[in-house]
Amino acid sequence: MSRIALFGGTFDPPHRAHLALAHAALTALALAEVRWIPTGEPWQKVRGGRSITPSAHRVAMVEIAIRGEGGDARFVLDRIEVERAGPSYTIDTLDALATHEPGHEWVLLIGQDQYAGLHTWRGWRELLARVTLAVANRPGVAHEPAPEVRALPHRMVPLPMLDISATDIRARVAAGQGIADLVPADVAGYIARHGLYRAPLPGAG
Repeated sequence: MSRIALFGGTFDPPHRAHLALAHAALTALALAEVRWIPTGEPWQKVRGGRSITPSAHRVAMVEIAIRGEGGDARFVLDRIEVERAGPSYTIDTLDALATHEPGHEWVLLIGQDQYAGLHTWRGWRELLARVTLAVANRPGVAHEPAPEVRALPHRMVPLPMLDISATDIRARVAAGQGIADLVPADVAGYIARHGLYRAPLPGAG
């Protein structure tokens, strides 16, 4: 039985902390694969009013980021959520993958903030019963799961995560600051070529 981690997110953009976390998960959990799954329509962020970069750009940046990791075949890009219409729910993704790829042990790679809000996810109880959670811990940040999550038996493995955020990267680009230390060089080049995250011109829009 192969152990596969589902690593979902907006990846807007993918950065060095994502890559470091994926490598840590490979080692700590003896994974056969980390499945990178860019979110199609992230229901929580869309509901919160945040503008999301078109999926074609986010998919391309993930592809560039993992290609730059020496061609490690254990890093796999999966377009399942961007190709599925409507909001992206992890339980639907797990159902689809488990149906088409039976016989795997599934690990869900999430951040502390996602762990704290897991009780708001669709089908979270079923999800807890079917996956091992690998929770990324940011330095100096603590997010406890909700009591209802803590009360249900589940498997959780803590993993370290670098203190880098996509929000900060977008803000730095908008302010004309460098991001070379935060994202792979080829991802930085893609962002520059396509004018992503730039601040709107005064009076625009």
